Amino acid sequence: MNRRQLMLLLGGAMTAATGLRAQQKPVPVIGYLSGISPGLYTPYVAAFHQGLSESGYVEGQNLAIEYRWAEGRFERLPAFAADLVGRNVDVLATSGGDSSAVAAKNATSTIPIVAVIGDDPVATGLVASLARPGGNLTGFSIFGVEMMPKRLEILSELVPQTRAIALLVNPNNPQTPGITRDVRDAARATGVDLPVLKATTESEIDAAFAALVQLQAGALVIGADAFFLSRREQFAALALRYAVPVIDGWREFAAAGGLISYGTSLTAVYRGVGATSGGSSRAPSPPICRSSARRHSSWWSISRPPRRSA
Repeated sequence: MNRRQLMLLLGGAMTAATGLRAQQKPVPVIGYLSGISPGLYTPYVAAFHQGLSESGYVEGQNLAIEYRWAEGRFERLPAFAADLVGRNVDVLATSGGDSSAVAAKNATSTIPIVAVIGDDPVATGLVASLARPGGNLTGFSIFGVEMMPKRLEILSELVPQTRAIALLVNPNNPQTPGITRDVRDAARATGVDLPVLKATTESEIDAAFAALVQLQAGALVIGADAFFLSRREQFAALALRYAVPVIDGWREFAAAGGLISYGTSLTAVYRGVGATSGGSSRAPSPPICRSSARRHSSWWSISRPPRRSA
């Protein structure tokens, strides 16, 4: 084989390889945007992957995922959302508070968004209505605010002798005014006093429990909040130390040793987010999505009340 024949052969091989690459479709990419740290959402990311696999997608095989974690610094979310949009991802999936969904919605009106929403998506302005939302956002609402009054009612039935039940909220959470208003209404209807405590850090959570004694509060309702969810083991330990009945909205609180929880199954929600994201990644253009108001409510409790440790 002479030099001319060799060059022709190599040129033909390169042309064939280029043509083959042109025929290969790039794998879809999901942008995953969260306001929380990755370690705190490990079980929910696993559920998200399970939902993806049920729709035929496995990360690293036929799907790529770009993760952005704000780690509690919610002011970083708009820049993260803009970065993912700039990378032209096929779908945006959001978690870790409504701020993630808002940042994604503000960043794009074309890329499909699958969001976990803590409250009514109409009230938060994410969709026009549940029946006719329009736009590019769909997802799951966990009704964190709506279930708060019910949690107070349940706790008042468990400890009927108490005259004061405290409420702990995160003042940095945009849902806090609604939570406080609704739980105060429920407290008046139930006939109990409602001192309101605030916490944004681990040390402030410690201080809030210490204040329960001075406030003569016989029980505590934990406000719906992504940061509080991440501190579930701390809450369970403090409830045991101070021998105070505490109710939360997530199964993980009871699993960590808390007394009782009432609310949404977050594992089921994130599994649904994964399945919906997988379906959206197949769409040739952004669909007009309906916002899904699916409820996954359940009771979870341990078999014994908290007792003061020695």
